[in-house]
Amino acid sequence: MKYLKVGVAFIITLSLVYVLNRSWNFGSPIPPLGKFLDPFGGFWQNAETKKIPDETLNLNGLKAEVIIRYDSLLIPHIFAQNDDDLYLAQGYITARNRLWQMEFQTHAAAGRISEIIGDAALDYDRTQRRRGMVYAAENALQAMEADPIAASMVSSYTQGINQYIQSLDYKDLPLEYKLLGYEPEEWTNLKCGLLLKNMALTLNSGDKDLEMTNALKLFDKALIDLVWPDNENAGDPIVDNTGNWSFTPVTIDSLPLALPDELVDVKPLEKSPPDVGSNNWAVSGTKTHHGAPILSNDPHLSLSLPSIWYVIHLQAPGVNVMGASLPGSPAVISGFNDSIAWGVTNAQRDLIDWYKIEFKDKSKREYKSDDVWKPARQVVETFKVKGKPDFYDTITFTHHGPVLYDERFKGDNEMKHFALRWIAHDPSEEIITFFKLNRAKNHAEYMDALNHYASPAQNFVFASVSGDIAMRIQGRFPVRRKEEGKYILDGTLTRTEWQAFIPNEQNVMYKNPARGFVSSANQYPVDNTYPYYINATSYEAYRNRRINKLLSEMSDITPRDMMELQFDNYNLKAEESLPTFLNYLDTTQFTQAQKSAYTILKSWDYENDVNSEGASYYEAWWDALFPLVWDEIKNSKVTLDYPTTYTTIKLIKEKPDLSFFDIVDTPKKETAREVIQQAFITGVDAIEKWKVDHKKEPRWADFKDTF
Repeated sequence: MKYLKVGVAFIITLSLVYVLNRSWNFGSPIPPLGKFLDPFGGFWQNAETKKIPDETLNLNGLKAEVIIRYDSLLIPHIFAQNDDDLYLAQGYITARNRLWQMEFQTHAAAGRISEIIGDAALDYDRTQRRRGMVYAAENALQAMEADPIAASMVSSYTQGINQYIQSLDYKDLPLEYKLLGYEPEEWTNLKCGLLLKNMALTLNSGDKDLEMTNALKLFDKALIDLVWPDNENAGDPIVDNTGNWSFTPVTIDSLPLALPDELVDVKPLEKSPPDVGSNNWAVSGTKTHHGAPILSNDPHLSLSLPSIWYVIHLQAPGVNVMGASLPGSPAVISGFNDSIAWGVTNAQRDLIDWYKIEFKDKSKREYKSDDVWKPARQVVETFKVKGKPDFYDTITFTHHGPVLYDERFKGDNEMKHFALRWIAHDPSEEIITFFKLNRAKNHAEYMDALNHYASPAQNFVFASVSGDIAMRIQGRFPVRRKEEGKYILDGTLTRTEWQAFIPNEQNVMYKNPARGFVSSANQYPVDNTYPYYINATSYEAYRNRRINKLLSEMSDITPRDMMELQFDNYNLKAEESLPTFLNYLDTTQFTQAQKSAYTILKSWDYENDVNSEGASYYEAWWDALFPLVWDEIKNSKVTLDYPTTYTTIKLIKEKPDLSFFDIVDTPKKETAREVIQQAFITGVDAIEKWKVDHKKEPRWADFKDTF
């Protein structure tokens, strides 16, 4: 019996050792729990310190002393004696704090997530490869390595990252590696390119070409112009320069659009949320308390942990800059130095076109371009899939770009192939832009720095200690014929290709306007006198007008005033829509809950403060109203684009009898009035259910659940 117990204990011990030191897959992969729970090497070693001591770096390749100091917020301040050491240290310190984030983002960009989490990510990975993300990064790297400054920056940064990676034992690995059961690989310069192209994907990959092509086949052109206008004319563009354009614009032949002649039945790529965005502005010294300009930047990117940004201070001879960097790329992206400050918001421009490709035969080795059959390039991509055999996908490249949609991916028609033309595929020099901005001393040097910038298109705000303020919308923008790029184009005709680009000096910009401030909030960029056609998926129509109204009224401005403006909660959308909505309601048959909601909304001051119930009722009403108005789009057999919030409200107010207000699922013919009534009832019901579920009143802080 004694030996039996010993034997059983031995078997249990061996079983535990086996179980705890092996990866398992129960739908999702689980790392070896023994290593993860090990007190000497597992997650216990990832406890964070509240204070990091200053240090002098001792790294291979440093040419001189580099000192790192941390402030009370644990922001690193790097003091180097030359640029190579500065960027080597930046790479090392950033990796020490954000290595997993850096590597995971570049794996995501390159379509390699399946290697980490298995086949659940395979569709995502295929999309990334078919978008040409690696192709774009390779082109970016080629441009970087052709410039001595950019090549040195990226190589030094990469060297710093790799020195940190090489210093790691298992116990030192960031927690995420232990959770997911893998280890970091060597960093390469290509990964820096992937990181930058990932930002282009986040910010400048929106389009609605497929959806608008379907709309063009289903609806009258006048209705399309009403419901999906290029410019909503909401007011307050970024630059209102009315006719003062002192240049001769580039012109191209005026030809009719060449469009495919059938509905598009492929599944479009996932889109970014339409109502996200950023704010920036600069006020001149004439409006401030101390007589010097103040610049504010408020980027609204995805809320993530860790943050997309990594704040850092870089100092070496010729540069003393602090601000937000992107983990995985050298320099500061948005920040300030001794002489200037700058910030960015997304420019929203449509920089993607889709071309319908005609292949000679099913082999897809040749495709038609005018009257010539051009050779296509075919690349067989290998996908490593955790726990599964490798997966292979053949991607065909044309001179337009990669064929993303075909019968093997997001489409089932072997005759329909759509190639992607994206500005981010082109070689570019964004690294040089930020190298120069970090060192710029005045407006002229800011302008010179931006001449190197191509993608993703941004609104660059500027202020200097010499008193100048400015705004420039910078990117590489194709010269387009009217409505070109709004629909899918005929890829068999070379006349549909991008013929020219807007010269940098003709991009939208201005300096020291008479009103005493510049601002951008993702709105339409310019007044209607600008001589180039502009198109985008959507533009902001509310934040920009609210910001400009307040800035116009403000004087004796302090930094605290700017911070309060960034926290402004006024709901201009509600101010412009709620009176009409309330006026359309028939209150005679209201229940007690509906009467209470009506009273709350009637007395609401349009402030989305944490204690506001009016904000909650309005949001619930809008959430019910918008899909009810556009039920034709929701129920369509082909993909269509939803109109914007601004246009929806404008149509409710100005065209209440529009055919779109008729609810498809009812025999009655509804107008905006009936739709608003039904949405109000649905919204109140949603609030009442929320109150029961949460056992509290619908304060905005609780209902919104993001405070």
